[in-house]
Amino acid sequence: MSKFDVKNSSLAPAGKKRILWAERQMPVLGSILEDFKKKKPLRKLRISACLHVTTETANLMRTLQAGGADIVLCASNPLSTQDDVAASLVKDFGIRTFAKKGENSKTYYRHIFAALEHHPHITMDDGADLVSQLHGKKKALVNGMIGGTEETTTGVIRLRSLEKKGLLRIPIFAVNDADTKHLFDNRYGTGQSTIDGILRATNVLLSGSTFVVAGYGWCGRGLASRARGMGSHVIVTETDPLRALEASMDGFEVMSMKEAARKGDIFVTVTGNLNVIRREHFLAMKDGAIVANSGHFNAEVDIPALKRLTKARRVARPYVEEFALRSGRRIFLVAEGRLVNLSTAEGHPASVMDMSFANQALCAEVLAQSGRMLEKRVYKVPAKIDAEVAKRKLQAMKITIDNLTPEQKHYLSSWELGT
Repeated sequence: MSKFDVKNSSLAPAGKKRILWAERQMPVLGSILEDFKKKKPLRKLRISACLHVTTETANLMRTLQAGGADIVLCASNPLSTQDDVAASLVKDFGIRTFAKKGENSKTYYRHIFAALEHHPHITMDDGADLVSQLHGKKKALVNGMIGGTEETTTGVIRLRSLEKKGLLRIPIFAVNDADTKHLFDNRYGTGQSTIDGILRATNVLLSGSTFVVAGYGWCGRGLASRARGMGSHVIVTETDPLRALEASMDGFEVMSMKEAARKGDIFVTVTGNLNVIRREHFLAMKDGAIVANSGHFNAEVDIPALKRLTKARRVARPYVEEFALRSGRRIFLVAEGRLVNLSTAEGHPASVMDMSFANQALCAEVLAQSGRMLEKRVYKVPAKIDAEVAKRKLQAMKITIDNLTPEQKHYLSSWELGT
């Protein structure tokens, strides 16, 4: 296996500065790194990670390395890599990294296979690409594995599908489902970083615009809230009646995408599903509509359908492509329909990724300790890990909370006391 594949090693000094800047905002992960240095819970274990190669991920890799792990990292999206960070990981921290911003599909999968050639004991995924290959073309590598972790909603959906069909061959911790992950990372991280990505790419004024959010899960909740905070009129589209009702009661206008397509100025999909914005929606959109996606895969926007409706295409701005329809109207697609918050911005702020990656590191420790005894299924993150991450975060923020008194504990565990 080649040692690494990054775009430009000379970018390493700039990458290191940004990694260390992010480290300052990740005190929970930093405390775990110090623990790992002493305990070495991952000693003699090989870990292959397929994650967005960002400053925050770099600090997770450093934490795993401090725990004794031998690591190989590849990108989980062709446009999300920060090339200076990739260079620094290799040059300054000795972590084999295979990632280049803008890599094509062939290179992307070559990098995934390079990570799997590491013969990992543990995998870390953001979208389940490593595990999918381990259940497809690379089945032989599953032998000797302990388990894996999964960072995002889309990956958990894929893994639960494997489990439901009885095909999952290793235990996986669904890190995405930890409360200290999805309640904060998905809501506050995706909400802020998606707005950041759209503004960096387009420089449009959100105040007074009509902003359509497709999907009202935790990512959609955060995005809708922040778009409203920027002065947009926000429309939410949903397929789930409970989430649609919640969006309405949160004060957002709720309607079908067919209706929203005629009204929106900016459209963002955050559903984890397929072809959420389709041919009939493109045909109904205003001239100049901006379309972006903040879900894991670019399948949420039916880009082939958009191409079929188009008579001419051009790059309007970096990472913004203009599609001139035969009707004369124009639609602007941001970042090829890929994760806009990582393709045109820097992804989630480090302080929120602090909790997400703390969960990753502690779940890796659990796998090292007892993974071989686990059944081959998707597991929730242990409640004690969730509580530990929250506790450490509060300590870092210098926030104190109350403890239950013995009387209160008794009351909460009894049935005798009442009105």
